[in-house]
Amino acid sequence: MKNSNQSLPGLYVHVPFCKSKCPYCDFYSVTSLSLIPAWLSGIKKEVLIYKDRFSYFDSLYLGGGTPTAINEPDLMHLVDYLFTHFSFSPDSEISIEANPDDITQEKLKLLRNVGINRISLGAQSFNDHDLHYLCRRHTVLQTRRALDMIRSAGFTNMGIDLMYGLKDQDETDWVTTLKHALDYRPEHLSCYQLTIKKGTEFKQQKIKPLNEEKERLLFMNTSALLEKAGYLHYEVSNYAREKKYTCRHNYKYWNHTPFLGLGPAAHSFFSNKRWWNVKSIKKYCELLQKNTLPIAGTESLTDEQRRLEHLCLGLRTSAGIDSRFLNNRSALKNILQELKDAKLVRIKGRRIIPTREGFLFADSIPLLLSE
Repeated sequence: MKNSNQSLPGLYVHVPFCKSKCPYCDFYSVTSLSLIPAWLSGIKKEVLIYKDRFSYFDSLYLGGGTPTAINEPDLMHLVDYLFTHFSFSPDSEISIEANPDDITQEKLKLLRNVGINRISLGAQSFNDHDLHYLCRRHTVLQTRRALDMIRSAGFTNMGIDLMYGLKDQDETDWVTTLKHALDYRPEHLSCYQLTIKKGTEFKQQKIKPLNEEKERLLFMNTSALLEKAGYLHYEVSNYAREKKYTCRHNYKYWNHTPFLGLGPAAHSFFSNKRWWNVKSIKKYCELLQKNTLPIAGTESLTDEQRRLEHLCLGLRTSAGIDSRFLNNRSALKNILQELKDAKLVRIKGRRIIPTREGFLFADSIPLLLSE
């Protein structure tokens, strides 16, 4: 597949293994590590099917699940295999998600040796009470040790994932967690509000989400605090210390850059087509044993659907959208003016850019502009 977009495609590998399942997580994963050999064999077969269909990549993202739950030899073999059969630009962003309790000096040395240059650490909180509530395996002390080791190992692109809106977590607790994270001057911060999703243990427990006003205050104060600390609020939940530290791979999802997803439950996108793999390691491996792509479904976007997606995704980012993607109607000018007066968007040239407050309405503003 030749990429007509100026940006190169990204490669995602879903590692569906966790040592334990968090009660808020709805990503596909299993807690038994016994299927790792079969999964790795399946990944290699899927690579061989796609290796001549995509040109150069400029990002690789190992996500999950918990990629660092895999032992060092298997992880090294996986990355070497990907680099052997796919081509990557010299300045590629090579990311891996990691849990604090998996981090060792030996593993970090291996990650650097195989070409990993970006680590996203799932800290979630710097409060042991919060970590216990989220059923995380690690402690705050383990998180601190992991961050120190990552820096000592020479990684200069480190992200920290945090979560707010937890039961019994007040604003002071959350601000304290943010400040502890800032002590390490991470290049990237992801701050996610706890969302109660279908199929999770928290959903079964009927955990109640935050009320809208508390959600708004936490979001606004988080953004203000991090921007004051020098971070760019470039997507609803994501912050970068400098523009060059925005997550190159994730940005592909928001601007319709092609990406290939390998592994069970992984999604892919190219041109106007989206497809996704079966959500079962066993089924995934069985299909690949037959040299059949493990695709569960496909979707071809019409030009109008792609335009609407561009509105929805673009208005989640600080880049905003080009006004040329809007329907040319006189009523739209009034809607834009109302949004501007409400300080939900600002206009810069042809671009419509959401404000901090506008990020809170990232789901509803595109609907107003697409009517």
